[in-house]
Amino acid sequence: MAFRRGLGDLLTANLSRYAQCALCAFPALTSWYAIAMWQETKHGLYKQFVFHNFSDAWAFMERVAKAADHVDHHPRWQNDWNVVDIWLSTHEQGMSITENDRKLANTIDMLAVVEDEYQSEKIVDNEATIITEVQLYADGGSRGNPGPSASGYVLLDMSGRIVLKAGEYLGVTTNNQAEYQALKIGLEHALHDYQTREVHVYMDSMLVINQMKNIFKIKNRDLWPVHNACLELVQKFDKVTFDHVPRELNKLADEEVNKAMDEALKGTEEHDHL
Repeated sequence: MAFRRGLGDLLTANLSRYAQCALCAFPALTSWYAIAMWQETKHGLYKQFVFHNFSDAWAFMERVAKAADHVDHHPRWQNDWNVVDIWLSTHEQGMSITENDRKLANTIDMLAVVEDEYQSEKIVDNEATIITEVQLYADGGSRGNPGPSASGYVLLDMSGRIVLKAGEYLGVTTNNQAEYQALKIGLEHALHDYQTREVHVYMDSMLVINQMKNIFKIKNRDLWPVHNACLELVQKFDKVTFDHVPRELNKLADEEVNKAMDEALKGTEEHDHL
């Protein structure tokens, strides 16, 4: 298939000599997706890769093992069927993150070759893009609760590439309202901007995640309208999943929250000084 040969040529041209050998040593993987990008955590650089089955996950781990042996720099990882979690840090530097970790992270990314029976992303024309399946990271914050608030949301395709990253200032409201608004706005963008059919939602708000999964009851009636709006949006997709993640894995959305709030409040401060 011409598309696959082109992708392979592009990857091979950018891989180190050893990584090229590793790619040749194993059959191509079927489609995979990574949760966001590499995240800096207290345990080192972290990234999660999810594959269609255990065989693909195992083939990926074999590639990574050979690449790590070649550079004598080894990751810590965890495997649960089709899921592979990887942490990178340098023992000699007190388990800190070094340039060697970042180089190995880049090699690992290139070893996770995308080979699928269909293209999840299809360019319709110069202005429209369809992405059938996305990851949505959403977050909200309020300085005062209630107080000045903003929502942040990040959409990624299933390879971990960011396709949309933005935040919106909401005015004075509560933290929970801001969290829900982030979810609502993110779902709207996925539906209307990219005609997405499947969304994997990740938030660090245990309240919102469990209320959307119907585990927690909604005792605060002020949240009913935005919760119902989110439920209506969910019905417009083929599939929407909700997963709670720690705050350290939701940094991109959190950055958008603070950026939107800082810009809005800065404008207010400048106006007050006129």
